[in-house]
Amino acid sequence: MHQLLDRFLHYLVVEKGLSKNTIEAYSHGLNRFLNHLQKKGTEEASDISKTDIREFLLLLKKKGLSSRSLARNLVSIRVFFRFLTEEGLLKVSPAEEIESPKVPKKLPEILSLHEVEKLLDQPNSLTPLGIRDRAMLEMLYATGMRVSELVRLRVNHLHLEAGYVLLYGKGSKERIVPIGKEAIDGAQLYMKESREKLLKRKETPFLFVSRFGKPISRQQFWKIIKAYGRKAGIRKRITPHLLRHSFASHLLERGADLRSVQLMLGHVDISTTQIYTHVTGERLKKLHHQYHPRG
Repeated sequence: MHQLLDRFLHYLVVEKGLSKNTIEAYSHGLNRFLNHLQKKGTEEASDISKTDIREFLLLLKKKGLSSRSLARNLVSIRVFFRFLTEEGLLKVSPAEEIESPKVPKKLPEILSLHEVEKLLDQPNSLTPLGIRDRAMLEMLYATGMRVSELVRLRVNHLHLEAGYVLLYGKGSKERIVPIGKEAIDGAQLYMKESREKLLKRKETPFLFVSRFGKPISRQQFWKIIKAYGRKAGIRKRITPHLLRHSFASHLLERGADLRSVQLMLGHVDISTTQIYTHVTGERLKKLHHQYHPRG
């Protein structure tokens, strides 16, 4: 199970772009949980029950942990098992129905339209790498895809004439996501002017490649987008997931229905998508307060 934990922590770093402190908090709590299970003789994730989780939380309570700390530990366990189910490693999470003290949900940060435009304008479209980077950023914002889906995107997944891309998300679930003119133009320019130069006669089915002709990694792209964020002067913490959040929020702000956004994001549960309605609601309240004569 510790191998599954390592895989989960890697996902949090690369896919979610969480801070070092947050990763350490997850790691500490989950290692303590798994060590507790090992002492009981539980070796397989599929053998873990709700009773095991409740016993662990009760043990922490007896050690004097606050309700807030207990809630944080349960959140770590719940997110871990949710990851395992989304990856197809477990059928059902034993943690979902366990009640937790209500903790205010942190709203995801998003980029404004102006900030998105500044970010997308940073790559130098006169160089092969700049053309590639612009195409990747446009594709990410146009579809809201995960960074893992972006770097695994294959050439035959693109259907530019029809205006959509075929994505394979968590659990290899297939979905079709429309893409707009800017992303289509960026992908076409990259395919025509840049990809062959970067490949240097090598072959790969993956669309986006590094300067060495190899498929670009999630870590590489994370560094790329972070560098462009600094160059654009954006003070927010730039991660690939920030563009995914922005994609969803901008669609809902302009009237898209929640179910359609859920399908495009590839969320299994619509409650995961509903967080973005709170983001847009908060923004509307700020606008109302700023511009209404009696705000």
